[in-house]
Formats: sequence, C-alpha cells, structure tokens
Amino acid sequence: MMLREVPLFGALAPSPLLYFLAAVPIFLVLDWPLRRLGFYRLLWHPPLARLALFICLFYVLNLLPLP
Repeated sequence: MMLREVPLFGALAPSPLLYFLAAVPIFLVLDWPLRRLGFYRLLWHPPLARLALFICLFYVLNLLPLP
C-alpha cells in the first residue's frame, strides 16, 4: 500500500498517524474487558501481549483503504 498524506485541519498528516489515532480507542475498548476478565494473568508477559494486540489492530486498520 502506498503511503499518502491526508488533509487534517488544514495541515497534511501522514496516513499512518490517522490509523494510529483510530487504533487507540479501539484498543482501549478491547483491552478493558480483557483486563477485567483476568485474561492477561494467563499470559507470560502481559505488557507484551497488550502491545501485540495494539500492533495487530494498527495493522488491520492499515489494510483498510482510505476513503
């Protein structure tokens, strides 16, 4: 996929920045119930699992085409 710049409030922003900003709230929505259910206690390195979840979300969003 080719990176391109997107106009954002009159300034050009790189498209990965927009995907990153979109991934943060999605991550928080998914992370909250996983923490409440104790899912991360089953894993060897919980912070690493949380980072991997965020990276997967960011990657999936990058696969989506920009409007």
